[in-house]
Amino acid sequence: MATTTTITSSYAGKDAGMYISLAMKEARTLAHLTIMENVKFKSVIKTFAGSSLIQDESCDFTPTGTLGLTEKTVTPKELKLNVELCKQDLLGAWEVEQMGAGANNRNTPEFHAFVMSYLSDAIAESVEENVWSGADANGGEFTGLLAQFTADGNVVDVAKASTTIDASNIVECLGDVVDNIPANILGKEDLVIFINQKQYRAYISAMSRLGYIDRHNMSADYTPVFEGLSLAVVDGLPAQNIVAARKSNLIYGTDLIGDSAALKMLDMSDIDGSDNIRVICKYTAGTQVGLGAEVVHLVATA
Repeated sequence: MATTTTITSSYAGKDAGMYISLAMKEARTLAHLTIMENVKFKSVIKTFAGSSLIQDESCDFTPTGTLGLTEKTVTPKELKLNVELCKQDLLGAWEVEQMGAGANNRNTPEFHAFVMSYLSDAIAESVEENVWSGADANGGEFTGLLAQFTADGNVVDVAKASTTIDASNIVECLGDVVDNIPANILGKEDLVIFINQKQYRAYISAMSRLGYIDRHNMSADYTPVFEGLSLAVVDGLPAQNIVAARKSNLIYGTDLIGDSAALKMLDMSDIDGSDNIRVICKYTAGTQVGLGAEVVHLVATA
């Protein structure tokens, strides 16, 4: 059975040869995580925490201090995309004009390219949303970072009594996050504060009102910062959350990062004689947090 395809068209003559789809979220978060590849089943992450290791010099060898070794595992979940389209669904619509003559010529490169691009974006959006809010128990999802934060009792939780994060309180929220960042990771080059796109617009509005930036003349290469810390603007972080963490402390595990973009299109006409086109993609994905104590998680709740 083909994937359900709904075509709404007023086709009556010449097609413009253009397809438009709903905008999808990009997997921007992955640029700010540590990517762990070649994880076939699971991989162990070892974390060290030491204290009182330095002592005064003496002639003797005197072991001192404590060194704790803990382990966590990242277990990527196997996922797939299977889509089947029937060429018959296209014959009565605008694609008929671009299909070559003959009963056996029902392929259109433009549509194929559009489908591949659209489905690739769909996978990227799924990864972006699941990295933060995914739940392994749900079909097509893997456990996201927010669930990992909840499970890790060492994460620094910051509750904000607000129904929403907007221009009126974004500076205060970011300030609360910064105030709770552990001193030992302040100044680390890979430390960032994660905000979503709407929070970023609120940040721009607030900074403009305070006179720090001119939002009407901002260049495309503007780098957002707050009190000297980089802001990582991502698509999948929920509206009520702000997170501060080091890139090295947030893990995205997979077999091969390129698998999620390796879509294959199969024309079934030469295989089973049908008029179906199948698109397939198989990949693995999972998340893990190294040291929960080095993550600050703000949640705005009423």
